[in-house]
Amino acid sequence: MSELARVNAEEGKPTFKRNFQAFRFIGGNLVSFFGDQIYLIALPLIVLALTGSPLSMGIVAALERIPVLLQPLMGVLTDRFDRKRILLLCDFIRFLIIGALGVVYLLGMLPIWGIYSGAFIVGVLGQVYNTSQFASIPKLVRSEDLPLVNSLNTGIFHTAVFIAPGLGGIIVSLYNPGVALLINSVSFFIGFLMVWTLNIESPRTQAGRSSLMKGMKEGFNFVIQQKPLLYTNLGMFFSVFGTTLFLTMMVVHLKSTVSFTAVQIGWVLSIGGGGAIVGSMMAAILRKKFSYRLLLFYASVIGGISIILFSLTHSFYWLAIMNAVGTMCAAIQSPCIITIRQNLTPDYLLGRVQATSRFMTWSLMPVAAFAAGLIGEYIGTGVTIWAGGAVATAASFIYLHPSLNRMVIEQD
Repeated sequence: MSELARVNAEEGKPTFKRNFQAFRFIGGNLVSFFGDQIYLIALPLIVLALTGSPLSMGIVAALERIPVLLQPLMGVLTDRFDRKRILLLCDFIRFLIIGALGVVYLLGMLPIWGIYSGAFIVGVLGQVYNTSQFASIPKLVRSEDLPLVNSLNTGIFHTAVFIAPGLGGIIVSLYNPGVALLINSVSFFIGFLMVWTLNIESPRTQAGRSSLMKGMKEGFNFVIQQKPLLYTNLGMFFSVFGTTLFLTMMVVHLKSTVSFTAVQIGWVLSIGGGGAIVGSMMAAILRKKFSYRLLLFYASVIGGISIILFSLTHSFYWLAIMNAVGTMCAAIQSPCIITIRQNLTPDYLLGRVQATSRFMTWSLMPVAAFAAGLIGEYIGTGVTIWAGGAVATAASFIYLHPSLNRMVIEQD
């Protein structure tokens, strides 16, 4: 019996159909995901309105991602302190900051340094929140329900990607990007209320008595020893660099190079979300037919090629299709990687393993975001996106490591 299965038996967690905490958790995420997708349209348009510079957007994206370098520390904190309080604090502060940015922008008083500061603080809070949430999910559901919950969580995220960008484009066109920020702010407050209702126990561990450095070292050692974790992280390290080049310039490219309206940009992103929903539904089926090795490899290759093709066309239909293909592949990969980490990791290490994995896979995100701004400013946004697709495609071959083929995960 696995560690998680023993914990389930001891704590008597309900089956998924009766797990109302899991439903509230998923519902709160749905609202937050909607707000985040509207934010992802509004923020680049605000930066362009204030500066007209792709480089400024690169700086904003880099500042949002710099906190990933603190992930090992965040993992130790997640494993030592009350995870529920961490989640509540992160949601409430983001509610205040994003709301303040929206109000100040509506008043015509928002300087670019305000965007820079807000992006950095929100980035820090987002990293802390995501690590704590990842470590909290196994405490809410039975081990056999983890793949289902991870797939559902990915699915509702992409449902938000499908619907929210189109709505955000309409809001920006009819009203103001500042209104979109206020909507995102409210979504964080709703998430705060949902987390408040959850019963998330603090980790039962003696880790708090060890040194901070020792706690971080335990996370790194575990990831290095577990080859499926190590090689999926290496694959993601290069893939994330490429996709960050793409995502940083995507809205800027559609606005400044392709000359789309906010509504058209919203529709391109929403259609991409539709592809992601398809990918989420396919993931559960494909995991029963293919090894993680082949599934991650083919999804990564196809996703990388879709980014390259995205950079080569100005057609609304082809841009939408290529974005849909890319998000579909990402939706297939994401629950696989999450489930691998959760099933291979004991509860007392969940926060550190997730944080270590994020550090290993995301450490170049700030560099990639800033590089995207530089390349987009001085060479072109299309070249930036093409380069991102090429890197992401090349990274796919790392997933062919034999450890992913031999691995057996308790998922049925």
